[in-house]
Amino acid sequence: MTSKLLESFGGKFAEQWVTTLLTPAFAFWSGGVIAAIQRWGWQSLTRQFSQYPEPLLIAILVCCFGAIALSAFIIQRFDLAVLRFLEGYWCPWLRVLRHRLIQREKSRLRKIEKNLKPLVDKGILNLNTDEQAEYVKLDWQQMYMPSTPDQLMPTRLGNILRATERRPSERYGLDAVICWPRLWLLLPDTARKDLQEARADLSNAARVWFWSLLFSIWTLLGAWWAFPIGLITACFAYYGWILDAATTYADLINAAFDVHRILLYQALRWKLPSTAAEEIATGQQLTEYLWNGSDSAQLSFLD
Repeated sequence: MTSKLLESFGGKFAEQWVTTLLTPAFAFWSGGVIAAIQRWGWQSLTRQFSQYPEPLLIAILVCCFGAIALSAFIIQRFDLAVLRFLEGYWCPWLRVLRHRLIQREKSRLRKIEKNLKPLVDKGILNLNTDEQAEYVKLDWQQMYMPSTPDQLMPTRLGNILRATERRPSERYGLDAVICWPRLWLLLPDTARKDLQEARADLSNAARVWFWSLLFSIWTLLGAWWAFPIGLITACFAYYGWILDAATTYADLINAAFDVHRILLYQALRWKLPSTAAEEIATGQQLTEYLWNGSDSAQLSFLD
């Protein structure tokens, strides 16, 4: 049976199935198979399948692979919803938990600011090696949190992405939510490729986190080990992958505004700000125009 089965999966078709097998979906369903074997025994399962003819077994195997691929496709559709949940956009009935976690993040922000202030007052050139390392760590933590407490989210991921949303507005007057889709169309191919890869990495990490939670469902079959495996994998996916991927993605978005924001002005034939002090006001005017438009006779465009 093995040789005939391998012959039926030849060439590029087999390569596509190998790609499917290496997904978290395969790991999830493999856990289900192991849980089923643990509950009903290997002998009873093999006895059942041994009664089927070989063509039917091949058809069943193809259907199993198809189910794995279909489940992977369905879960992929939830990438954005999973990310928003991990950011802290929760249902109203979770508002109490959300409020408590935001208070915790506020305490963390106050602690960072309290520890950072004496180092800033002392001056970075006057810091010793340990103080410089502490300064870099605290400054890095503060950079990935919103500058005002009322903008804080209940999770670290939410604060990383919220700080990224707020930064272009605070520095350049450009609202990231409004301006980013327009700026994206103007970015060079290399910049867009890097951003796409970073976003894909973040989505993959969120998908692994979601599959890890789903893995715990096999405890219903009596597989007690499914819950700790799912929990440990979910924690690793969040703290060891999602946060790092979000940081990289945030850095690239910030860099895109830092380096390429002028392309937005040029594409809209908008007058460039002449000074740094003027840029925030000019950026706010551009954001307002993109959001609401204008029929003002005083608004003119460059030739």
